[in-house]
Amino acid sequence: MTTSEEQEQMPSPQPDMSEEDRSKDAFFIRLAEIVEAMIASHGKDFATGALVLSAKFVAEGKPLIRRTSGP
Repeated sequence: MTTSEEQEQMPSPQPDMSEEDRSKDAFFIRLAEIVEAMIASHGKDFATGALVLSAKFVAEGKPLIRRTSGP
């Protein structure tokens, strides 16, 4: 959950945004929260490296996580 202070810092969705734009905006907010947590726990270098590596995997079509088949 977010506090009222955090909510004030979050950009509010524009009323004229399309559903796709609202969805993208929500993903950017979630990504920002994850990055802030990574920086708080491990520093800016780790967060930057993780984002760059993730972007490289996406660009190359590589899986970001290993999924197991079954329990």
